[in-house]
Amino acid sequence: MLISILENFMPIIIAIVLHEVAHGYAAYLLGDDTAKRYRRLSLNPVRHVDVFGTLILPTLLILSKTGLVFGWAKPVPVDFSRLRNPRRDTLIVAAAGIITNIFLAALSALALHWVAGLDNSIGKSIASLFLINMVAFNIVLAVFNALPIPPLDGSKILLGWSDNPKVQKFLDSYKEGSVFIIFFAFVLPVIARYLGFDFNPFGAYLIKTSKFFISLLL
Repeated sequence: MLISILENFMPIIIAIVLHEVAHGYAAYLLGDDTAKRYRRLSLNPVRHVDVFGTLILPTLLILSKTGLVFGWAKPVPVDFSRLRNPRRDTLIVAAAGIITNIFLAALSALALHWVAGLDNSIGKSIASLFLINMVAFNIVLAVFNALPIPPLDGSKILLGWSDNPKVQKFLDSYKEGSVFIIFFAFVLPVIARYLGFDFNPFGAYLIKTSKFFISLLL
């Protein structure tokens, strides 16, 4: 049981917590101390855990053996109006979480190559699976958050990168993007299977894109 938690859940917790802390710390360096005042720069997972997104959803996905595991934590509070250069810094703060996950994936891949050279043991097996999951989940989290759908990081990166009013209008019209994500990720595939065919564009994007980047590291 403890080994399973180490191999499967620790990579999820590490990836999600460091993703959110990266947002908060980047904002702090760029002039907004909101995350610090709310004590969200802490590495204590309890301060970041979202019961459904961090615990329940990943558990259900692991048990379903779909090959796709993702989740989220409570978003770190950021007051973008307090940033020194709101447009530029919004992009940097949003990208910080994704960059952190890519860095963690690359670091885990390097560690995995080192572990592969060790003598065979139970410890080596546990460490290898832990690191493989670290690579996989960090890549999935980065790919997931790169989607330009509010409230995901990709939408804020797009907002900071483009001064086109049409982009702003598009993002404003999809502020309830979480409903869109839930529908395409969970509701639509269930409806499709009920009607007798397989249609899961959200899952296909996550799985195929994530597998491509994972293959570059492993």
